[in-house]
Amino acid sequence: MAAKTYLFVPGNRPERFEKAYASGADAVILDLEDAVATEAKVEARDAVCKWLSESGKAYVRVNAADTEWFKSDLADIVTCAGLLGIVVPKAEDADFLATVSGKLPPHAVLLPLIETAVGFESLRAIARSPKVERLLFGTIDFQVDTGIRGDGEELQYFRSEITLVSRLAGLAGPVDGVTATLDDGEQLRLETLRGRDLGFRGKLCIHPKQIAHVNAAFTPNADEIDWAKRVLKAVEKSKGSATTVDGKMVDVPIILKARDVLQSAGVPS
Repeated sequence: MAAKTYLFVPGNRPERFEKAYASGADAVILDLEDAVATEAKVEARDAVCKWLSESGKAYVRVNAADTEWFKSDLADIVTCAGLLGIVVPKAEDADFLATVSGKLPPHAVLLPLIETAVGFESLRAIARSPKVERLLFGTIDFQVDTGIRGDGEELQYFRSEITLVSRLAGLAGPVDGVTATLDDGEQLRLETLRGRDLGFRGKLCIHPKQIAHVNAAFTPNADEIDWAKRVLKAVEKSKGSATTVDGKMVDVPIILKARDVLQSAGVPS
């Protein structure tokens, strides 16, 4: 299944790499961009390359294409055996992504971050670029770029469109942006559920303590699992005849939804 949790780790904090890998996150993103000060960029790149060339496996967020560090970031990172993929900040140009994908090793993928109005306008072309695995929504930068204030209903249209475009391009469900609050598990749960209800199937995290809350929100609860099992049992029992569960007709979309619930929960269907 596609990763539900992506944990950012500053690239200049190599003592945290193994801890992040063991945190329970589905994937780790070693960050060379926002989390690293200008004077530490080269040091961070060297630390990331060293870890990925020895035993580590992770995605890497490189610096943006218009910075002085981008070319060196890409040239060095793509040679590392443990590279899973490149997170491209402020992705806006499908042709540029195609060029980057051509430099990747065969097993590595692209995770474009949609963080600007231009990137959103180019969404369909970006989603269909070579080696794009899924789309990431950089909600905080997107708000800054567009002048939108608020992360809730203010961004509902944009989240819905990213979900739609992902589906049309045959990508896994998109990944929602970070929750900056670290000590409010209920807020994190509600924000994750909001994204899930809009079709998102993953979330960016900035601290290990967020992982359990996000994974739990993306995992169907006991009532949902029970419903899905009863649907499939009723279908099996009906042997192809029309049937109902909880007074509601069960048709093909309901069966597919039940199977998706069990798959998301890791329960055999």
